[in-house]
Amino acid sequence: MERAAVFDVDGTLVDTNHLHVVTWWEAFRQAGHDVPMHAVHRAVGLGSADLIAHLLGDGRDKDQDARLSAAHKTLYGQYFDRLPALPKAGELLRRLHRDGWTVVLATSASGAELGALRRAIDADDAITDTASSEDVREGKPAPEPVEHALELAGVPASRAVLVGDTVWDMQAGSKAGVRCVGVLCGGIPRADLEEAGAEAVYADPADLLERLDGSPLA
Repeated sequence: MERAAVFDVDGTLVDTNHLHVVTWWEAFRQAGHDVPMHAVHRAVGLGSADLIAHLLGDGRDKDQDARLSAAHKTLYGQYFDRLPALPKAGELLRRLHRDGWTVVLATSASGAELGALRRAIDADDAITDTASSEDVREGKPAPEPVEHALELAGVPASRAVLVGDTVWDMQAGSKAGVRCVGVLCGGIPRADLEEAGAEAVYADPADLLERLDGSPLA
């Protein structure tokens, strides 16, 4: 039977979370908002609109949202040519592909940003499809990105595993009914990932690859 391995990208396969923290912090600073970096870090993994709402609240001037998002995109875009893949990210995807898993990415990234992330991973031969922010109405922690990834893979939730680095990933996967695996390389504590639904937690893609035979992806 077909099996699907659904992967988040930022902080899971590519080491970008702290780049997002700094560039979101700067976008907020330029717009006159004093948002602590630790708060930005905890919000990374949400789509742009949800991240802004999460950090600034409902009482904000919502007319600023588009400018904040554009500022972040411009600041983050300066890194597109040198985004660093996490250790053995590409090898992990290729191993799963060889083992018969349908590998699908589920990410809030789209367009040029998604292209830069895929170039960093350098494993297009192992990736069957991508569920991006352009494909869904609600991003994580809503289940829709994971559900869309399963539709692309043609696999039921009972035959799928989600790998991600944030509580938003774990919550989305749990709501979609898939098994969830967390990685610590995005900077979120193990206890938080487990509380949000992670069945198992690994240091990074290299650690998961090394211990694959005893993992939910065995």
